[in-house]
Amino acid sequence: MKYLDEFSDPVLAKRLFDDIRATVTQPWSLMEVCGGQTHSIIRHGIDQLLPDGISLIHGPGCPVCVTPLDVIDKALEIASRPDVVFCSFGDMLRVPGSKRDLFQVKSEGGDVRVVYSPLDALKIARDNPDRQVVFFGIGFETTAPPNAMTVYQAKKLGIENFSLLVSHVRVPPAIDAIMNAPDCRVQAFLAAGHVCTVMGIREYPELAERHEVPIVVTGFEPLDILEGIRRAVHQLEAGEHTVENAYPRAVQPDGSPAARAMLDDVFEITDRAWRGIGTIPASGWRLSEKYREYDAEHRFAVTGIDTRESTVCRSGEVLQGLIKPHECAAFGKECTPRNPLGATMVSSEGACAAYYLYRRLSEPPASDATEEATSVG
Repeated sequence: MKYLDEFSDPVLAKRLFDDIRATVTQPWSLMEVCGGQTHSIIRHGIDQLLPDGISLIHGPGCPVCVTPLDVIDKALEIASRPDVVFCSFGDMLRVPGSKRDLFQVKSEGGDVRVVYSPLDALKIARDNPDRQVVFFGIGFETTAPPNAMTVYQAKKLGIENFSLLVSHVRVPPAIDAIMNAPDCRVQAFLAAGHVCTVMGIREYPELAERHEVPIVVTGFEPLDILEGIRRAVHQLEAGEHTVENAYPRAVQPDGSPAARAMLDDVFEITDRAWRGIGTIPASGWRLSEKYREYDAEHRFAVTGIDTRESTVCRSGEVLQGLIKPHECAAFGKECTPRNPLGATMVSSEGACAAYYLYRRLSEPPASDATEEATSVG
């Protein structure tokens, strides 16, 4: 309960809000990169309590949401094969492909299993040597090390019926792509604390300097987010653009050297498509040549996938921060968590799911926002 109390203190929250209000002299737009931060912001009403002119833009930091449609369709094709046990975390089962999702594959007889660790999938492979076992490895730098370790262990133990369907992406190239977009309106970033716990902050100073944009590494509790916003606003008002670590209890400058060493051994950097955004150069990982035999795409030779996005879903614009979820005409109508049109509605870190869960169909009047101030506590 320590962090629930310590980092949700309404008295301290008010002090941070007061500091932000006293500092702001002009409008600023800040992007929180991580979907976990987005959910915390919406749940606690932080965006509504900020002074006029401070706008929070929801970034593409939901790992489920940015997994490209063609990879989802490849997962569905592999999972449908009778000799395959397809393992995944639960949040991927409802993500829509072009025509169906993993739940539907399971209902049609596919052996689709929810696991809580990639090592669970490796154990299934070891216990079922006559079956091919595939783990769906998605996510940012946070989830990549355990997936890399699992492949490393499979090779070390000689477990040949295990493979990884890889869709890992990297945050710094995404920030670069966002800043290079012609319609970009982001003036500061709240960087994802969990990503930096693994990777450190070494890649961010060059981005901050080149794009002249403040980057504040931020946690996920209400006071973490407010402190990140406070530091970013102070930099913006002072005309500065440096990298600050506002999450020192978890993030060290060099991150986790052991995790980074495992990533360097098992993966290699590659171009990667982001759902709703497009291909970003050098923004992802794939298995290196040393471990290529454990690549599910390579093993199953999945080709000829015909992908078709929903024509009414605007999740791509949500992921780019161009619109808020409730500005999509399908939000809460044709598109709900039970019948999602896009991954942003089904993922536990998706912006659309956050708005739907906390009933943010429209912006409430200022008087209502004031009454919500105690929600930070």
